[in-house]
Amino acid sequence: MTLRRTLLFDEHARSSAKLVDFGGFEMPLSYPDGTIAEHLACRRAAAVFDVSHLGTVRVEGEGAFDRLQAMLSNDLRKIGPGRAQYTHLLNESGGVLDDIIVWWVSPGRFDVMPNASNTERVLERLGGTDVTDTRAVLAVQGPTAREVVARVSPEAAAVGRFHVATFTFEGEECLVAGTGYTGEDGLECAVGEEGAVALWRALVEAGAKPAGLGARDTLRLEAGLPLHGHELGPDINPLEAGLGWVVGWEKDHFAGREALASIRAAGGPSRRLVGLLTEGRRPPREGDRVLEADGGAIGAVTSGNFSPVLERGIALGFVPAATMQGAPLRIELRGGAVPARVVRPPFFRLDLDGADT
Repeated sequence: MTLRRTLLFDEHARSSAKLVDFGGFEMPLSYPDGTIAEHLACRRAAAVFDVSHLGTVRVEGEGAFDRLQAMLSNDLRKIGPGRAQYTHLLNESGGVLDDIIVWWVSPGRFDVMPNASNTERVLERLGGTDVTDTRAVLAVQGPTAREVVARVSPEAAAVGRFHVATFTFEGEECLVAGTGYTGEDGLECAVGEEGAVALWRALVEAGAKPAGLGARDTLRLEAGLPLHGHELGPDINPLEAGLGWVVGWEKDHFAGREALASIRAAGGPSRRLVGLLTEGRRPPREGDRVLEADGGAIGAVTSGNFSPVLERGIALGFVPAATMQGAPLRIELRGGAVPARVVRPPFFRLDLDGADT
């Protein structure tokens, strides 16, 4: 299979990035300084990520609002033009076919942002036009992200959290949203073919450290954010994942509503997604069994890694819904089980003395 390339591919190759297949795209996993350095740059200052592999399905015109409202789990009536919303596309059993950010650009235009491997599925369900290849999306994230962006475009830096606005860069109209996937403040800029490379270079020159998908994954895990195919999927519903707030219960209908209503009426799901903190540096991995402190398996890790901030192993995983915060458990790693406890993400804000567990 021939891998697709984003508009910034040559920049990544020029910077000696380690390139990998991700969602059918040839994407940077890391740059020469390595994933941990990129991760810490985002936590302490600012990093810039090429996230152009994410899809953009443009739904516009008469009936666009009604079509999205009937299919997606969240309620667009909570927001309006110039805002962004996190939402789910569900199957009829309530499982998550994809988790999505909707950019409501103008009254009759919505840019729906699916995960890379799910763009065709979302396009088939929602209709619209796939415009993924016409733009690059640059995510600038970190405590100094807005300061960095302001050196390039003050109007882009001024966008509010989960707001959407236009800005002009080198004569080209671009979009910016106050969204991201790291747990830090930040922005995501959609720019066309003419300005993509110039904007990337300008942001790097302004102080954003280039970061790859490796750091993006460790950052989202430290923030306790779900990844489709791990914490979300066709057999995982938003109630199990602790994301009931993306369910627009006041809507009369959307795909999967009846199934979720039945689960809620029955007292809720039988399992729930939790954060797990190990006592050592060894990282849990997807599929590792979660064990009771003195007993057998009660669940499994869905994502696990080493936390550069905590210098501990961290994980997300499903356990019985009755499992209490702070409960002592074990995770079965290769070479033996290690002690772990249930904690409340985001991991990178935890007090390791126990105040935030």
